[in-house]
Amino acid sequence: MEKAKNLSPDLFKPAQIEKKEQDALTRKPVGYWQDVWGRFRSNLGAVLGLSLIVLTLLLAIFGPLANSYDWQTQMLEVANKESFSDHYFGTDHLGRDIWQRVWYGAKISLTIAFLAAFLDVVIGVTFGGISGYFGGRVDMIMQRILEVMYSIPNLIVIILMLLIFDPGIVPVAIAMAITGWVPMARVVRAQVMKLKSQEYVLAARTLGASHARILLKHLIPNVMGPIIIAVTFAIPSAIFFEAFLAFIGLGIRPPEASLGVLINDASTYLQIFPYQLIYPSVVLSIIILSFNLLGDGLRDALDPRMRK
Repeated sequence: MEKAKNLSPDLFKPAQIEKKEQDALTRKPVGYWQDVWGRFRSNLGAVLGLSLIVLTLLLAIFGPLANSYDWQTQMLEVANKESFSDHYFGTDHLGRDIWQRVWYGAKISLTIAFLAAFLDVVIGVTFGGISGYFGGRVDMIMQRILEVMYSIPNLIVIILMLLIFDPGIVPVAIAMAITGWVPMARVVRAQVMKLKSQEYVLAARTLGASHARILLKHLIPNVMGPIIIAVTFAIPSAIFFEAFLAFIGLGIRPPEASLGVLINDASTYLQIFPYQLIYPSVVLSIIILSFNLLGDGLRDALDPRMRK
């Protein structure tokens, strides 16, 4: 005790805390979605993907206003001309303005992809939520249905659907959604099974909440992170699949235009007029890359384990 009294005050110095650590300790508390947005903004790839998606949507909506032509008017006197004057991307073999057709086709492809993704969410979330929540025999029967659906090749189902119905925006989207909802259902089922034993779910059940209310108000909102990630990866997959179907002649058919139709038409003149293939292919690649970058960024931002 006497030794402690005799110690010089100079021997005791306050600990030096770095500015970075001090800011981390004194940072104001933020909500979950604010934290997600902060991590998302710090991801350069995700921000780039989102910016490219917004730019593509704006061009698909307002790009056709840049000149006075439309996507289907034929002008044979200027057929197969490279970009000149106000034909920014040139013209095709029928003299149609490629600038107009590219952005019209992008709008059609995005519409089909968003519609297919919406159907995937509706069917997959409903099926997976019910299966994971009730469990037991209900889950066993529904999982056998999922296994049967998963074992059927997507291409075969889509071809059969498009042979029955005339190809169009809605039939193509429905055909892709017939088996496309299965991965969504599996993701939702796994998350619901993990969350249904949480205290707030047990409290809601004790207070007499119905099954539908527990699913819609308590479980599904807490599964929104994985659902959003699954959607961002389902959209580029649907865009690529639509382009593939159009390329083999099973998707949107001329005179309608999608990016797949434009690529299919231009492939005939690839060696003579390669520019007709380059523009829709670049736009298609940018759209798919953008959604993949966005999906990777959202996956990292929504995963609490990625927090630094």
